[in-house]
Amino acid sequence: MFKKVVDTSEGYGVLIVRLALGVVMFAHGAQKVLGWFGGYGFSGTYEAFTGQMGIPAPLTLLAFAAEFLGGLGLIVGLLGRVAAFGILSVMTVAATMHLQHGFFIDWNGTQGGQGFEFHILAAAMAIAVMIKGSGSLSVDRALTRA
Repeated sequence: MFKKVVDTSEGYGVLIVRLALGVVMFAHGAQKVLGWFGGYGFSGTYEAFTGQMGIPAPLTLLAFAAEFLGGLGLIVGLLGRVAAFGILSVMTVAATMHLQHGFFIDWNGTQGGQGFEFHILAAAMAIAVMIKGSGSLSVDRALTRA
């Protein structure tokens, strides 16, 4: 079973998708967990998710892990399919929470919130990694060669 999860072939296309998604999701996770890049950090974000948004604590922690640890996993290509699945799950939920604000980002501050176009891109990238694996220059690739 483990072999099927890490199995991947050489592929620079999926490497680019994996790295881009990994870097972006790690940055989002670092905002939530560490307070980097203008984020509120763990306690502030945790309170917003559980208190203001009503997301159950276990799901909040899973979302933090999916973005932060999943982002790191994608960057190095370790358990890329698992990391991508976690990110796909987070993006699916996040998109549904943004549906009422419309498709596009709120450039003019008139929508009352952000759109869901980013979530579609991230979800599509995650699906590509889930299908193809981590690709070239990944820990998964090194494990499949062994």
